[in-house]
Amino acid sequence: MAKLSNPNAARLNPCLKEQEQSYECLNKNGFDHEKCEKYFDNYNTCKKFWGQVSRNRRSKGIQPYLPDVEEREKIKAEYFKNVMDN
Repeated sequence: MAKLSNPNAARLNPCLKEQEQSYECLNKNGFDHEKCEKYFDNYNTCKKFWGQVSRNRRSKGIQPYLPDVEEREKIKAEYFKNVMDN
């Protein structure tokens, strides 16, 4: 099966890697959802994180609401630093 490629996918979906890992797990495990729970949990955590970032940026009037791909690693690092400092 050929992999479809959307050149904007990474820009539009900050959890693309986690999504692809979930799909890959399902494919490898005959679509047994129980075997892929950790991938689903990781994807859901990712979506919640970036959803919160987007809501925070929107409330502060920062655009784009979803940070550019180049900014995302920095934003994640700042978040984890703040979590570890508290």
